[in-house]
Amino acid sequence: MGIHHYQLYCQRIDANRNMARYYTLAIQLTLFGEIAVVRSWGRIGKAGGEMTEVFGTEKDAISRFLELVQQKRKRGYRPARSCGNPNSSAILRT
Repeated sequence: MGIHHYQLYCQRIDANRNMARYYTLAIQLTLFGEIAVVRSWGRIGKAGGEMTEVFGTEKDAISRFLELVQQKRKRGYRPARSCGNPNSSAILRT
């Protein structure tokens, strides 16, 4: 895998609709050296779903990653500073 690191954590929060969702997306190597796009989603603070897609080339994985980012942007998800862990925001401030 190349020198680029692809990882995204975004949120969609709408207090009027009682909505607080997260979506993570990353390109990772599998245990067998394959390139995979790993995504997870759910309600902030709760366990959610996860899906892994394996690709033959890094270029294909990057294309899928960017396609998913575009889809989530259209649905109202925005990048967030913290990863949803209550302790991570304290780490960012220090």
